Amino acid sequence: MKKPEFYRQPVAWTGRIDGTDEELLRWHQRMIPLNLLTGTLPVLKPHQQGIAFLGFACDEGVRRNKGRVGAVEGPAALRRACSNFPVHFDADLVFADAGDIICKDNQLEEAQAALTDTVLTIRKAGYLPVLLGGGHEITYGHAHGIYQHLQQRRRNEKLGLVNIDAHFDLRIPGQEGSTSGTGFWQLAQDCKLEGVPFHYLALGIQANSNTQQLFRIAGDLDVQYVDADAFLLQDKVLLQAAISQFLRDVDHVYLTVDLDVFSAAFAPGVSAVAYNGIRPDGLFLECYRSILQSGKLAGIDIAELNPSLDIDNHTAKLGASLLFEMASNLHYH
Repeated sequence: MKKPEFYRQPVAWTGRIDGTDEELLRWHQRMIPLNLLTGTLPVLKPHQQGIAFLGFACDEGVRRNKGRVGAVEGPAALRRACSNFPVHFDADLVFADAGDIICKDNQLEEAQAALTDTVLTIRKAGYLPVLLGGGHEITYGHAHGIYQHLQQRRRNEKLGLVNIDAHFDLRIPGQEGSTSGTGFWQLAQDCKLEGVPFHYLALGIQANSNTQQLFRIAGDLDVQYVDADAFLLQDKVLLQAAISQFLRDVDHVYLTVDLDVFSAAFAPGVSAVAYNGIRPDGLFLECYRSILQSGKLAGIDIAELNPSLDIDNHTAKLGASLLFEMASNLHYH
């Protein structure tokens, strides 16, 4: 690891124990805590799959974006909410917790670089990076690591970026540098520099959360998006068409879920609460599962959980339920 000062080793997961038979196990009993400073991810057997959880304990990007800080505690809250889940996945699946990348002394760019390096390590070991945020500045470090892995493989494979979010996150960085709202703009600039296509699909966009400039930038970059109305008005045909077309055009998918896409009734504990956000209902679940089951997933993260603003862990449990769906519908590259 190139930046060990930005790394924090994992803590053992704990929770209820009903027994040690396979049918009684819970996530915390299958989780392997792994210190990447002193060890490596277990070698996967042929056709074996592995998940590596990695926290991004940072909300400096939220602070710079003038949001409500507190998401730095998100990874720990998500782990607690996931710990007692029953095991409903393959017995051969390797389940590892690789610890946290932390942001020291407001050094966001350095923390993002450490995140990129760690994601690259996870991908090279054949594992799916499952990242726990943290603010949405998690996007740049996470997706950049996946891009680097694809470049090293030299197979000319296309990465698609899917953002389930009320915001485009296409802001142009200002004096302070990158923020929780600049991640996809930064990735677009990297793609332009490297001469690779920028494939970006945003789902759940709210007109009242994005300026005209952001819509113009989205148009200039050929961003595909479906606004929140499609979820609220149950436009299944539009959503399925957009997702299926996007998945056909790419080889791999990076998926990020910003919890502020959901209505405040379901996600009160976020940096920017949405009174009119989408619902985590059957239509949303169908869309989410179609991405998980595509066989193209290269990385997934949950962003913007702010435990200090949560009510009875509603938001943490929602984020955890999305991770449960991920593990139960696992098909990845």
